[in-house]
Amino acid sequence: MIARYRFLDLLKVVAFNLIVFHHLVFYGPMADHVKPVLPDLMAWLEGPARIAVQVFLVVGGFLAAKSLTARGDVDRIQAVQMVVRRYIKLVPPFLVAMVAAVAASRLASLWMEHYSLTAMPTWFQLAAHGLLLHGVLGVESLSAGAWYVAIDFQLYFALVMLLKLSAWTGKNRNVRQMQHALVALGVAASLFYFNCDPAWDNWAPYFFGSYGLGALAWWASQAAREGKSATMLVGGMILLGGLALEIDFRSRIAVSLAISLALFAVYRYRPSVAGWHIPLLNYLARISYGVFLMHFPVCVLVNAVFTHWGTPSPLVQGGGMLFAWMASILAGALFHHFIEIPLGRLIALPPTMNGKTGHRPEAAS
Repeated sequence: MIARYRFLDLLKVVAFNLIVFHHLVFYGPMADHVKPVLPDLMAWLEGPARIAVQVFLVVGGFLAAKSLTARGDVDRIQAVQMVVRRYIKLVPPFLVAMVAAVAASRLASLWMEHYSLTAMPTWFQLAAHGLLLHGVLGVESLSAGAWYVAIDFQLYFALVMLLKLSAWTGKNRNVRQMQHALVALGVAASLFYFNCDPAWDNWAPYFFGSYGLGALAWWASQAAREGKSATMLVGGMILLGGLALEIDFRSRIAVSLAISLALFAVYRYRPSVAGWHIPLLNYLARISYGVFLMHFPVCVLVNAVFTHWGTPSPLVQGGGMLFAWMASILAGALFHHFIEIPLGRLIALPPTMNGKTGHRPEAAS
């Protein structure tokens, strides 16, 4: 087993770059000057490119299943401790980024007026974000992509609860089969009901189809070579995903199914791609959460600067978009090293029952 999953790194880096450009086009006035020159590219970045969030959902489920069940001792999972640990990993850097988003919007408002600028939050709004309840309470988000942090926590909580339920209901050898069955049922409920109704899009069940496919992909990739578990798991993934697409085709589900099957193939059969060592790629993957958190305030400021001082030329404004993209990566790197890592050390909890602290949160739209 390689030290880091290079294919996962590649997926995360491609996806977070797409999300940054999606938000640049969707929220920023710079893109309005570029659209007449590159209408097809801008339309794709504004719409279909956001499907990259499915990559983070699948990867999140894949890594969560790995961190929670790699040693097979599901019955010993300390549910409360795992959930608290996840909350502590997510929220402190998230709140710092929300403060940065508000500050950036206040500064940017000196130079431009735009709907993307974040208003001064109320105490209730701040509390809702701190508790990751902003989506379910209908509170206006302070930053683009803030919804995903809350959904990530909900999904992790749901997976932990399903694994604990499998330990309570299964016996000995049946525990693993029970966890697979319960997660597959969760995937089915999501794909055939919750994900078909946008009213659920602030709740984990709406996204659990993609997240659960990632978890099933991990278990299938680690199943005994001589057993039938891998065949059954992959067959179940294809059956559930295929039927869901036949009943109601959704490109987001098609992408999730394709990514989960690709993860299974790469980590089951370990082709040479799994062993790539590209330092820049690996580094960008490590800072992906920092980029996700910081790209919105950076993009707001760059938009304001180029709107106020730049000419309306598509070339100048397009250059501003590229500058905002590069500045977002730099800001994410600084955030990772000077905020995310120090905060993680400051508030670190003792190791869990398997000596692991869980996977890092994944970036998303």
